[in-house]
Amino acid sequence: MNDRHSTTRRGFAKTVAATALGAWTAAPSAAAEKPRVALALLGAAHIHTPIFLQMLQSRDDVRIVHVWDHDAGRAERWARQCNARPARSVQEVLSDRDVAGVVVLSETLLHADLAIAAAKAKKHLFVEKPLGVGAADASQIAEAVEKSGVLFTTGYHLRTVPKYLFIKENLAKGHFGKIVRAHCSVTNDCVLQGAFDNEFRWTTDRKWGALGGFADLGTHALDALMWMLGDVESVAAEVRTVTNRYPNCDETGQAMIRFASGATGTIAAGWVEPDNPVSFSIVGTEGHAVVFNDRLHLRTKKVPGADGARPWGKLPPGPDHPLLQFVGAVSGEKNLPLVSAREAAARVKVMEAMYLAARERKWVTVA
Repeated sequence: MNDRHSTTRRGFAKTVAATALGAWTAAPSAAAEKPRVALALLGAAHIHTPIFLQMLQSRDDVRIVHVWDHDAGRAERWARQCNARPARSVQEVLSDRDVAGVVVLSETLLHADLAIAAAKAKKHLFVEKPLGVGAADASQIAEAVEKSGVLFTTGYHLRTVPKYLFIKENLAKGHFGKIVRAHCSVTNDCVLQGAFDNEFRWTTDRKWGALGGFADLGTHALDALMWMLGDVESVAAEVRTVTNRYPNCDETGQAMIRFASGATGTIAAGWVEPDNPVSFSIVGTEGHAVVFNDRLHLRTKKVPGADGARPWGKLPPGPDHPLLQFVGAVSGEKNLPLVSAREAAARVKVMEAMYLAARERKWVTVA
């Protein structure tokens, strides 16, 4: 059974395009009776900018009123795309009382300044992952969000994939017994395709807060495992380059994780793998789940028919992509599964420890 939410960047882009007239674009039934939500972009540098704008523009319940970027030409270009005004300053955006929320798609280095300023201005926040360059600025963003009381979420879209929701449900019910180990990998072939050669080159440049291929995609894998298994106790890792297409930027990596629960896990991620056949597995004393070639195989005696012999097709519907959950929450919808700023900051902290472990070639405790 194919999900409408792909786990790869290339697949994600195709999915958005394919569903342009489908579930992602359909506004809530009461949208015509509500005022349209006014949003603004703070930064338009991220590679997801065109996809996210497409998602927002296809909704009847959203209007984008400002686009700001430190590169005025980039702001003007994307503003034209969405019939918005190019803002001359961040303050121009934040002082507009019509703006209910902002979508931060800037270079990672600018996340803290933009997000903290927006939180202080009482603007709801969607901040693209990773939340910050390191644990310190990510924690500052989380504190600002919590202090202001604004809504927040980020782009951890694996939480919306039906098969992962189903695995988490079975995990919570104890259907796998005591968890022994788990694995998650998220990969694409962006380096092989030269995706960062031009406009998105900053994604490989440390001066803009770029963390590398392992961090860029590995944060999704890390979030999936922490979402299911909880806090991390310690980590070990290795990151490296394969092609050296972008100097001083890692392209792939793997990490081992000790969870506070006693389970162990591994994540793998990078920009140099066209295929990712075994993207997830969780193994316990009474069963397991494996995602092989994007299909779920489930084996546990506690679920009728779950013999692992064939792909499991009975999956729950998934919620909207996190960006559209954000739109819904700002519109007043309740009980949406938003990612908290503190959760997002915790992922940055663990990833920072993984890079330290890779540099020092040792296990690192996550304080």
